[in-house]
Amino acid sequence: MDDLSGLRVLLVEDEGGVALLIEDMLEELGCVMVASAARLGRAYEAVQSKVLDLVVLDVNVAGETSFDFARMLVARGTPFVFSTGYGVGGLPVDLQNQLVLAKPFSLSDLRRSIKAALPKCTSDQPRNGACL
Repeated sequence: MDDLSGLRVLLVEDEGGVALLIEDMLEELGCVMVASAARLGRAYEAVQSKVLDLVVLDVNVAGETSFDFARMLVARGTPFVFSTGYGVGGLPVDLQNQLVLAKPFSLSDLRRSIKAALPKCTSDQPRNGACL
């Protein structure tokens, strides 16, 4: 069993074909797709109404940068990984320590980034999908 099994994920990606590919990759890793959003408004709704362990977040969503959404995730303590086809530069200073996956990425790249984004479980904290 992959140690990402049961991880509840929100995918924010505006390109339909890319979203389907990433969803397939997440499911192959054992993640549970809680929601997929092609617009930031839908992503905000999902964060408010769903229990999430992680967000895979496109930097540019339908012509808007997702930086304010990312800041909200940081404030909530929700782990996330940026994904972008524009290269890894150009993040605002306050978000430069966040993980960035450059598109196209492989299944192993996605797995490695998710594992790096999640907090580590402590000995008194059983794995519940939100830590490794």
